[in-house]
Amino acid sequence: MPLTLSEWYPVRAAGLFALIMTLVVARRDRHPFPLFGPANLTTTLRALLVALTAAFIGEDVTESAAASAVSLGGGAAALDALDGWLARRTKMASAFGARFDMEIDALLILVLAILVWRHGKAGSWVLASGLLRYGFVAAGWALPWMRAPLPPSVRGKAICAVQIVALLLALAPFVRAPVSAVVAAVALGVLSYSFLIDTIWLWKRR
Repeated sequence: MPLTLSEWYPVRAAGLFALIMTLVVARRDRHPFPLFGPANLTTTLRALLVALTAAFIGEDVTESAAASAVSLGGGAAALDALDGWLARRTKMASAFGARFDMEIDALLILVLAILVWRHGKAGSWVLASGLLRYGFVAAGWALPWMRAPLPPSVRGKAICAVQIVALLLALAPFVRAPVSAVVAAVALGVLSYSFLIDTIWLWKRR
């Protein structure tokens, strides 16, 4: 079935991308280098791909729409390793760039979780995959000890990548329910475990 998009698709994509970049520009003073840098430009491209993926929320639920969303989301995921490499290569690694990258990852997970649910590949519980990160941040508003910085973690980065790949797989047209739900559930369990470990670490050092 050919892909047919509504006239609102580009509006949603442009609106979300504009919102993301408005937030980035508002925090530009936290970037320690005079140039934005190739790493942040790559993350900006990832943000565009995520916005294009998110714009499928609200479109008709079809296999062609799912396949297109998987392609765009997969492109955003594939570029994830490049921005970090570029930051180190150009000696422009910064907390600003790391946060930018992390927030795009979190948004991609939320977008994919919504699409997996909308396409009937898993129940509404799959939305927890995308909401865990934002729930963690919200908890920090009420509990100051939850706002303490976490140390760099290979585990966290690996589980984030696993979560994205699992949701892409669950959304792919060739993966049918209930297999898609099982894939999403296993990934959610692993992600929940990661957040639990981080919460315990922060609690012990409160």
